[in-house]
Amino acid sequence: MSFADSHSAFSAGFRASLAQIAGDGCLLTDPADCWAYGYDNSRRHALPQAVIFATDETQIAALVRLCAESGTPLIARGRGTGTTGATVPNQGGIVLSFERMNQIIRLAPADRLAVVQPGVLNAQLQQAIEPLGFFWPPDPTSAATCTIGGNLAYNSAGPRAVKYGTPRDNTLGLRAIDGRGEPFHTGVQTTKGVVGYDLTRLLIGSEGTLALLTEATLKLTPLPETRRTLRASYVDIHAAAAAVSAIMAQPVTPCALEFMDAAALATVRHYAPLDVPADVGALLMIEVDGAHACIDAAVAAVSAAATVTGLRELRRAESAAEVAALWKIRKSLSPTLRHIAPKKINEDVVVPVSRMGEFIDGLERLAHETAIRIVNFGHAGNGNIHVNLLINPEDTAEVARASACLNAMFTLVLQLGGTLSGEHGVGLEKREFVERELDSVALRLMAAIKQSFDPANILNPGKGLPIQST
Repeated sequence: MSFADSHSAFSAGFRASLAQIAGDGCLLTDPADCWAYGYDNSRRHALPQAVIFATDETQIAALVRLCAESGTPLIARGRGTGTTGATVPNQGGIVLSFERMNQIIRLAPADRLAVVQPGVLNAQLQQAIEPLGFFWPPDPTSAATCTIGGNLAYNSAGPRAVKYGTPRDNTLGLRAIDGRGEPFHTGVQTTKGVVGYDLTRLLIGSEGTLALLTEATLKLTPLPETRRTLRASYVDIHAAAAAVSAIMAQPVTPCALEFMDAAALATVRHYAPLDVPADVGALLMIEVDGAHACIDAAVAAVSAAATVTGLRELRRAESAAEVAALWKIRKSLSPTLRHIAPKKINEDVVVPVSRMGEFIDGLERLAHETAIRIVNFGHAGNGNIHVNLLINPEDTAEVARASACLNAMFTLVLQLGGTLSGEHGVGLEKREFVERELDSVALRLMAAIKQSFDPANILNPGKGLPIQST
């Protein structure tokens, strides 16, 4: 279908119904206006036939019913910070933007919960609850621009997940609309509850393929009294991996345990001053939080565990400025790599913590065999490694080598007992690899779940699973 045809496919009657459902000022149909809603941070792009701004459940339910009757794809979108193409309308249809459903509905510190709409930014929520003495643990690097709905759609976490868990662990309940246009709620407003199946955890991470989230009841956590930040450097990744295993095996769980390999350190050093010896093979950033009365003992316990053979230096940040400088190094890595290779391949695989060194060795071997530059960093405490393949997409030979490298990397991940995605989701980027990880029975059950929630297959069709119900 041509560019012009794709935007004339809607009948006059459908367009009129769409406009009535959307309401004043909530519908875009001009291709120039719709263009910006066809991408995400995967750098994939497809032009939607229309964009509607979600306003309330009644509007969304009516839209879902219209799309189900006509077989029109409907793709939910937050702010487009995802990296796997999950919000790209590759089959055309309508993008439903939740950016205007951005209200914090209720804060209930006595019950340790917040009720929010899906368009609330992660940072917006954190700023609202901090004065009350709470935080919501998921903290992706994109917190300033990513939405709570997007965090839930991907189960996106961030550094604090090592101690406090992912959105699945920090969400009590949801309101949603299924593929028939029927609103429903899941979960509870209490910290315990076991009535019925756990649809809350099922919907979180489903990338908008089962239902459209309209409200979330989030579990809040009291802010710690204090925290300490450490930096540990090691001769190689094996020493760093041994330290991670030792840290995670003792009673004090750090609230962040991040790592950068030698290639990542070299990248940072090239663009900014880095007070780390050139021969350091890996660096850990360790953060410990807790009560003032216990923090020194906690830091001592974690420091002792981090002191393994191969430790070059263990340094504690003594000021807020030093802490900020350390985190700036870590959080600037991804944008720095994007600057070097604007269309880099960014994966977020997970392997058992005890096998991280083996995995990095394997990646170094693949980099040598395929002549692809690979830079690794990530959430060491979870074994969640962000693998970055720096390529020039205009070089067809390099793209082919990168594809072979990626294929071999996924094979290695599964051989080591890992999983193909920790927090970025599947979307389009990893869809064809899913059946390597999931067996045929699991895939059949998931297809049946999709069919039950979305019988017309209109909710983000073609994403997540290698075979979709029709």
